[in-house]
Amino acid sequence: MFVFKQKFLKVLAVALWVIGYLFSATTVYAEPVEGDPTVDSETPIPDDTEWFSLHGQATYVLQYKNKFNSPYAGDNSLLSTGDQGKSYTVTITPFLGVRLWEGAAAFYNPEGSQGVPFSNLLGLGGFTNGEMQRGANVPMIFYNARYFIQQTFGFGGGVEHIEGGPNQLAGNVDKRRLRLTYGGFSALDYFDGNSYSHDARTQFLNWSIMAAGAYDYAANSRGYSYGLLAEYFDEGWTVRLARLAMPKNPNGLELDYQLTQQYGDQIEIEREHKLLGQEGAIRLLGYQNRGVLATYNDAIQQAQQTGLAPSILTSRFGYQKKWGYVINAEQAVLDDIGLFARWSWNNGQSETEAFTDISRSLSGGASVKGASWGRADDTYGLAFALNGIASSQINYLNQGGYTMFIGDGKIAYQGERILETYYSFNLFKGAYLSADYQYIQNPAYNSDRGPVSVFGLRAHFEL
Repeated sequence: MFVFKQKFLKVLAVALWVIGYLFSATTVYAEPVEGDPTVDSETPIPDDTEWFSLHGQATYVLQYKNKFNSPYAGDNSLLSTGDQGKSYTVTITPFLGVRLWEGAAAFYNPEGSQGVPFSNLLGLGGFTNGEMQRGANVPMIFYNARYFIQQTFGFGGGVEHIEGGPNQLAGNVDKRRLRLTYGGFSALDYFDGNSYSHDARTQFLNWSIMAAGAYDYAANSRGYSYGLLAEYFDEGWTVRLARLAMPKNPNGLELDYQLTQQYGDQIEIEREHKLLGQEGAIRLLGYQNRGVLATYNDAIQQAQQTGLAPSILTSRFGYQKKWGYVINAEQAVLDDIGLFARWSWNNGQSETEAFTDISRSLSGGASVKGASWGRADDTYGLAFALNGIASSQINYLNQGGYTMFIGDGKIAYQGERILETYYSFNLFKGAYLSADYQYIQNPAYNSDRGPVSVFGLRAHFEL
């Protein structure tokens, strides 16, 4: 399969080069409109256009949890004692980018990760550390996180400058443009973005706050996928469509690269706006996954026939479709204060395929920069998440069933409630030290257990 991918990448690179060459040779530039500075014919490439870039990041997260009320526990419970009450992750990522020709670029991100989760990464819907997707292993392992090529086609409408950064080369682009991306990357690199809560390396850590909890996005067990993405940009509007690979087995490491049997389709419409002079955005996302999955009702019916406890591991009878949506909003209210909110939902009838055990989630919060107290590069954040699961999954858990992540043997159902706050202290350019606290009621939707307090420390360096 790896040899096949190499050959396909080479063929695609040649095809994109031909398309890019023909397009650049035949592009018709809009005639300048008198008095309109945003429309320009043949805007020259600026001096800061990058033809190569190298960036990097390193992040360390250390967390402790308290002992909590635990009258009973199952095989997939968050442990009150017995796991030392400590968890940590380390990730190291270089970001390499090169411009191939006009409108085209290639990017490669090798990555190293190491980590030890709480309770073997069990017992929560909203897990406490977004970096834990990258690695629950010791010692550190290295792998190809991202490897993709992009081709951008410009259609005029004025010129927009793109700042350089990780996996982004500085330069000018048309405001109206189409960008195609092919290769390996994370769905969250492009979908469900939010200025105030999207990156566990610098912002909120909890899975159900850093992303939409019910977005079972296409990914392997490290959080990365493979596929084709198309994005169209036009004056504050963006439309994204993608078909991405799903793991061959739910929450597994190996992806199904064929993209014809097991896959995730998603579409997102984004609208940027200004409200009272402040920037904001609204995003509407819909997705549908297809894979070999167990449904909770099938597992229950099988258990009734066998007299055993229901199990999703023995009731994967064929392909199932899982779908859902996300409403995602952000709004600056002052220059240094921003608000965000997400509502996400999925049909919740089948097991989790790639993310976590949440089928409906409401989250929101605020992010405050420290300019008013003389620390302009510091950030304070406060947010919440209210997570739930579908009735069929509640019934499955009540009968002693276990999912990949949760199962206390029985359940007194209540929605999982999470509060998170952090303060990020800028040590010097590119270096940040953060203190984080999370309070979790009803872990794994069970009011018989908890609440849990999680104290965290994060060190992050970027260049």
